[in-house]
Amino acid sequence: MHGTLSDAIEVNVPAHEAWELYGTLQITHVTHFFDKIEVLEGDGAVGTILKFTLPAGATVFSWYDEKYTKVDDKKMVKEADVVTGGYLDIGFTHYRTRFEIIKKSHTSCITKTTIEYDVKEEDVDNFKYVSILPLISIMKDAATYLIANHKK
Repeated sequence: MHGTLSDAIEVNVPAHEAWELYGTLQITHVTHFFDKIEVLEGDGAVGTILKFTLPAGATVFSWYDEKYTKVDDKKMVKEADVVTGGYLDIGFTHYRTRFEIIKKSHTSCITKTTIEYDVKEEDVDNFKYVSILPLISIMKDAATYLIANHKK
């Protein structure tokens, strides 16, 4: 089974300022959803691997590793695939997250997040564990940070 979830919020900062946060590892320092985010390999470019540790009881797994598969500074898009643990341990064959920064005006932008996943038919009930809420939390934390540190 294939599925997609997405959400977006408007942020009152220019798109390039939002991308300076989302397009780098700095984004890992502004979110409060995860207990811990460790850089296992890389510098934020394609190939970077991060380990996410979740709060106890947040879901049926406690950690997963994600690998950046796309970091496009021109289109302001970052994609990462789960490569170890997490969703892969409960029957998913593919789990990708995407963040996009979309210019709205010279003073505002849209931050959009998307989840794409594939789950084995015999594990289809596990799609109930897919939630956009952690990514919305990241976007909200990032928006708060961006507005507080806006270059006026």
